[in-house]
Amino acid sequence: MKKNLQLILFLGVALFILSACTQQVSETTTEETDTGTEPTITVESSEEETSRETDDTTPSVPEEDNVIQITSSGFSPSILTVSAGTTVTFIIMDEGTYWPASASHPSHTVYPTTGGCIGSTFDACKGLAQGESFDFTFNEAGEWKYHDHLNPGRTGTIIVE
Repeated sequence: MKKNLQLILFLGVALFILSACTQQVSETTTEETDTGTEPTITVESSEEETSRETDDTTPSVPEEDNVIQITSSGFSPSILTVSAGTTVTFIIMDEGTYWPASASHPSHTVYPTTGGCIGSTFDACKGLAQGESFDFTFNEAGEWKYHDHLNPGRTGTIIVE
């Protein structure tokens, strides 16, 4: 008999707690309705974004030839040839943090335009996380070496014709 009473008491307390939680949710809903304002979510989608939604672990890659993907394995491609005036996108593809910049480490002064955060303007100026990207327009003809400032052994080359 004592166990039955404890069980009934326990179930009563549990029902009381559950009803309080349910009541709190419905009050919140009522308040939103009473104010006449409902949250609005605007989503602009394209086919590229739709395909990305199916796999949130991999950032989308622009459908351009002038994209360098960065992973723990390095830059891919590590050598890219472009015409003067071409914008190259460096995109982070994994969970690491990477900082693409002109060689040489740590001064970043190989690319000839100055005014970046350390030396050359060819400098992301910070570590980038997965899905983030850095765009740089190569206006100067030549062979421009670059590296990952956070992992200086990872290097690549942009050839501007």
